[in-house]
Amino acid sequence: MVTAIRPTATAPGTADRRVFPPGFLWGTATAAYQIEGAAAEDGRTPSIWDTYSRTPGKVRNGDTGDIATDHYHRWREDVAIMADLGVGAYRFSLAWPRVQPTGRGPAVQKGLDFYRRLTDELLEKGIQPVATLYHWDLPQELENMGGWPERATAERFAEYAGLAAEALGDRVYTWTTLNEPWCSAFLGYASGVHAPGRTDPVAALRAAHHLNLAHGQAVQALRAGLPGDAQVSITLNVHHVRPLTASPEDADAARRIDALANRVFTGPLLGGAYPEDLLRDTAHLTDWSFVRDGDTAAIRQPLDFLGVNYYTPTLVSAATEGAGHGSDGHGDSAHSPWPGADAVNFHLPPGDRTAMGWAVDPSGMYELLLRLKTDFPDLPLVITENGAAFDDYIDPHGEVVDPDRIAYLHGHLTAVHRAIRSGVDVRGYFLWSLLDNFEWGYGYSKRFGAVYVDYPTGRRTPKASARWYAEVARTGALPALDVT
Repeated sequence: MVTAIRPTATAPGTADRRVFPPGFLWGTATAAYQIEGAAAEDGRTPSIWDTYSRTPGKVRNGDTGDIATDHYHRWREDVAIMADLGVGAYRFSLAWPRVQPTGRGPAVQKGLDFYRRLTDELLEKGIQPVATLYHWDLPQELENMGGWPERATAERFAEYAGLAAEALGDRVYTWTTLNEPWCSAFLGYASGVHAPGRTDPVAALRAAHHLNLAHGQAVQALRAGLPGDAQVSITLNVHHVRPLTASPEDADAARRIDALANRVFTGPLLGGAYPEDLLRDTAHLTDWSFVRDGDTAAIRQPLDFLGVNYYTPTLVSAATEGAGHGSDGHGDSAHSPWPGADAVNFHLPPGDRTAMGWAVDPSGMYELLLRLKTDFPDLPLVITENGAAFDDYIDPHGEVVDPDRIAYLHGHLTAVHRAIRSGVDVRGYFLWSLLDNFEWGYGYSKRFGAVYVDYPTGRRTPKASARWYAEVARTGALPALDVT
């Protein structure tokens, strides 16, 4: 029987140990385009990421998701790996162009059958399926009609949500509408480092609004098609923005980025309005007339929890004369993903770094969770992504020893545990990612997986971090850090 993500309670006698509350959900996560492959099988049509990755110069080494990790054919093996690891939940995404190839009309049953088989296998192994409707793979036909900057795309998304609920609502009781809409809007339409690769800041702001609207309308469609005890959420990559100094100018730079990174979504989703400072900051670009009467009410739908993705903090300052934009960790482009924030510089935070160049800073996780509790005290949280890429390899003994990833996970889980002890209602943690996979613009050059994938053969090899995480999930407790 499927269990929802429920409140947890501190176990007796565990206050001074790093033991997570009973009922805390341990899982792992993936995304369809990054792992499935089978790009033209069983009725699937191209998504924006198929088109983008096949465009010369867009993805490192010319890599595409045509095969990825071949999960579409090896899903039983991958579920068996999860079962061996003992994780309690698996967060996966449905490929919109596999379910509804043109983004309109009836669903393709062969596409839905794949997800039916997958969820049945998960349930048989005692693993809770957690479905995400959208992890960036918009059907290309909808992009040809204008994509997320157009209101019609939100309407199509709500129809797709209804189809998915009708097909899988008897198997899946926990749903996420959108994964990281900030990336879809601002990396896809402003900086162009993600599909569809457009570089229009006004289109990006329009996309952000229509993604919000798509979420609200999809929540209504899901509620209408799911059992009453089903749970619905959205996942945001909430940026933990820090000013470089205590100066008023740097504080204002942090405010400006917080509005574009976070409050452009949390404002209407959870508060029913866009922040006034965001509207002022971007007034020279748009009058926001694409927000129609009734939109923010439609967007603000009750959520059962908020999904939070965190990897590294964001460090900003007011721009200095002659200085460049700096590195915001989201890929290189001549175009900024931050409309109206030309007067902000980004800085690399200090400390150890992952293979992505991102600073390892668990304190950012703790501070972010406290901020969310302060801002939204009655909204439960689930960490829906957290993890790190490192330069992993199979050693002469056939093993993948990844102490840096274990240290990263230990530090961030310690931060989550500390937040729970501080009164934050965190109900689960999903490790990103189950498998090494197609890492968007970086192709196959970055390995986030707990399981090593040899791409030419598809062979899976659990890393040392996978075994470490399995023990944490089994016991619900963090061991002393020993990465030797």
